[in-house]
Amino acid sequence: MSTRLTDALNLAQIEVLGRDAVSPVARAYFAGGARDRRTVTANVQAFADTWLRPRVLRGVGTRDLSTHVLGTPIALPVLAAPTAFQRLAHPDGEAATARATRAENTVMTVSTLATTSVEAVCAAGGPVWFQLYVYRDRAITRELVLRARDAGCMALVVTVDAPVLGCREDDVVHRFGLPEGLRVENVVAHGHSALPAEAQGSGLAAYVYRLLDPNLTWDDIAWLREISGLPVVVKGVLRGDDAACAVDAGAAAVVVSNHGGRQLDSAVPSLWALPEVVDAVAGRAEVYVDGGIRRGGDVLKALALGARAVWIGRPVVWGLAAGGEAGVRRVFSLLRGELDEAMALCGCRSVARCPRT
Repeated sequence: MSTRLTDALNLAQIEVLGRDAVSPVARAYFAGGARDRRTVTANVQAFADTWLRPRVLRGVGTRDLSTHVLGTPIALPVLAAPTAFQRLAHPDGEAATARATRAENTVMTVSTLATTSVEAVCAAGGPVWFQLYVYRDRAITRELVLRARDAGCMALVVTVDAPVLGCREDDVVHRFGLPEGLRVENVVAHGHSALPAEAQGSGLAAYVYRLLDPNLTWDDIAWLREISGLPVVVKGVLRGDDAACAVDAGAAAVVVSNHGGRQLDSAVPSLWALPEVVDAVAGRAEVYVDGGIRRGGDVLKALALGARAVWIGRPVVWGLAAGGEAGVRRVFSLLRGELDEAMALCGCRSVARCPRT
């Protein structure tokens, strides 16, 4: 591990290292958001505007940060969110992230748009979930789902907040595309993982989203559960009524998420939507949240508002860029230490017994 990475005291410092390590095109892609980036900023600000109310004299000499997600034990309530194109950040890409999450005893969620195959990610040996975009061609969708299942993925994470691609103006300015030698390994087009010539360079996002189905409905959740035999997680819920529909459709969990502010600008911050979703789910499914988590105290705030666990996306990518597997591990290590400290100072001995406030 490099000295600079070892000396990083927080995720903000790791982000600086990561930004400096990637190309301007990759930096704009990973940092970018929709339109004016209001929701990107609001996600972080929502945590800053939420305060903790400590309990005292609770006997917190030892703390337990472990929990379970869909029956899988993890060492801390922080999962790696699905993030596309990770080999733009580091040559080892998603494979390095998977090795890091295995070492940190948590879950990686691999993206449909990964630059490493789902088979290679699962070969790292840790628990892996597969993030799914549903194609217009359901035969292609079925093939991709079965491929992920057969590779060893333990759950399907269905992204439901992207019927069309949100406008990320920085990507337009930089003419975002994958450099020569990288490809979207899990995109199955007529049985082939290689993309056609029209999809290379700045046409990549437009091509991929032309393949995706904007007519997705709740009926498709039951279909995906049936064909895969896996628990289905619905990612991209910001309303209680949608959360209730997800559970009614058979979802095992929902992710309160606005896609990191990358889809609808001015969408409500994820943290603000969390309590309504938790109330609507009413214990019938697990609830996770992503978007704006930058400190261990933020993790505790999400737990106190009813989340079972949180997902982090950009911090993982910046850690990956800063130091590959070691950089990702450093991100989780910092969050673990900060969460442990916050729990002690708030009188919370166990993640499983974190009181909702």
